[in-house]
Amino acid sequence: MDWNKIPDETIIQKTMTGLRQRNFNPVVVADRNGALKKLRQMIPDGSELMTGSSTTLEEIGFIPLLTTNQHPWRNYKDKIFAEKDPQKQMDLRRASTTAEYFIGSVQAITESGQVLGTDASGSRQGGYVYSAKNVIWVVGLNKVVVDLDMAFRRLREHCVPLEDARMKRIGAAGTFVGKMVVYEREALPHRISTILVREKLGF
Repeated sequence: MDWNKIPDETIIQKTMTGLRQRNFNPVVVADRNGALKKLRQMIPDGSELMTGSSTTLEEIGFIPLLTTNQHPWRNYKDKIFAEKDPQKQMDLRRASTTAEYFIGSVQAITESGQVLGTDASGSRQGGYVYSAKNVIWVVGLNKVVVDLDMAFRRLREHCVPLEDARMKRIGAAGTFVGKMVVYEREALPHRISTILVREKLGF
């Protein structure tokens, strides 16, 4: 199974319609440079933001941008990394799910606009589900699948093995499927935005 195939224009437009109907507010950009430009435009200067762990955000250059401090936002992770007490750091991580902008990615999007998000700890999903005032997903179109059955297959067969290998390369224990959330619809019309990128990004 080719889990990294970019769908044709008919499927892209169908997916856009599904996301729009579910209040996931999609826009399509050509490439990772366009994704970074669009993301920067969507976050007002001075906003407090939090990022979930995301290979996609690394690949478009957003995480490197945040680490340079050459940006106009208040990065919640600066507070987290500055705190050396483990319990206080954990409290800050929980509090970060209420950030004004929570930015990350997801594992799969169906052609009808359903979204599958997964974490070992659930730290990203906490912000996505409810706590953050605004959520922005950046997603390569390689993550579009036919339906939820294929979304779960993509997660198990593709995403988890690659993320497990990535974590072990950096000295971590690996990963596992801890929390899975299917996003059917967002109640608040403008809370969640989705940047779809016409290239392979993330796992």
